[in-house]
Amino acid sequence: MATATQVTTLIRAFKENDRDRFISTAIQLAAHETKLGHGTVALEIRQLVDAIKGQPLHAKVLSFKDNADAEISDLVIVSHPEERLPEAILPSRVLSQIERLLLEYKQRAKLHAHGMLPRRKSLLAGPPGTGKTMTARILAGELHLPLYTVLMDKLVTKFMGETSAKLRQIFSHMTQHRGVYLFDEFDAIGGERTRANDVGEMRRVLNTFLQLLEQDTSESIIVAATNEATILDAALFRRFDDVLYYASPDRATIEQLLPNKLGLFWRAPECMDSVVNAAEGLSHAEISEACADAMKNNILQDKTEVQQDDLVAALLARKAKYAR
Repeated sequence: MATATQVTTLIRAFKENDRDRFISTAIQLAAHETKLGHGTVALEIRQLVDAIKGQPLHAKVLSFKDNADAEISDLVIVSHPEERLPEAILPSRVLSQIERLLLEYKQRAKLHAHGMLPRRKSLLAGPPGTGKTMTARILAGELHLPLYTVLMDKLVTKFMGETSAKLRQIFSHMTQHRGVYLFDEFDAIGGERTRANDVGEMRRVLNTFLQLLEQDTSESIIVAATNEATILDAALFRRFDDVLYYASPDRATIEQLLPNKLGLFWRAPECMDSVVNAAEGLSHAEISEACADAMKNNILQDKTEVQQDDLVAALLARKAKYAR
């Protein structure tokens, strides 16, 4: 029989649409049944796993007309995230800020009754892979709102006035279609207006964004994410309700992150220090990728637990990939 942990992991993987974890857990179940002498059950599980490989767990077919006006269909990608806050492993200060935004938004009617406005506009700053995009997905998932990810390469054009016009379309859409709107790589339009290499058109674009952000009275959540907070115009910080700062995980966070990502493959190493040392300096995303590599190696070798040496090797391989 499957253990309670295995069943829980399967359900969580399905809920999060984590296909790799779902399949790896199912394979572990098959191996477990084989050891118990339940060959028929094990074979059936493996056949079912083979049948679903290459397919999403529960793909959603989205009709764009149900989620956004055709006029901005080439400017955004619409998704319906299902991530939740308890799944996030982030700095405590960032978690507190997210919790506060969610609380105020969920009880916005109570705040409105007293003439007060809920937090809706957040600037996320930090290195790549540290959880900024995940935060936007969590906000959308917790609030059961669609996530509109603005395609910055489609938004910013070389033609005078066109970028500002597209920005107005997006902000107009916010008032009609409640959702979480993510401006990723925001430094493309949010750079300091006094930079020597700046051109007049980009200054006008930033001015337009500042005006639209300040005038926005919609019920949508606006999230801007940047890897380079130091180059953003100072006026931007005043327009946002919150600024959330992200960083590569510290040692305590790494110790939480590893078992979370490895799931049933996790085996507490004899020396946690060596594993944490190997992971230090990597981002959340890079550690997740290293864990995925280690799990794949185990699956290919018919192993059920990631050994310490294998995990350290996968983490060091990630470091080597990004070494300069």
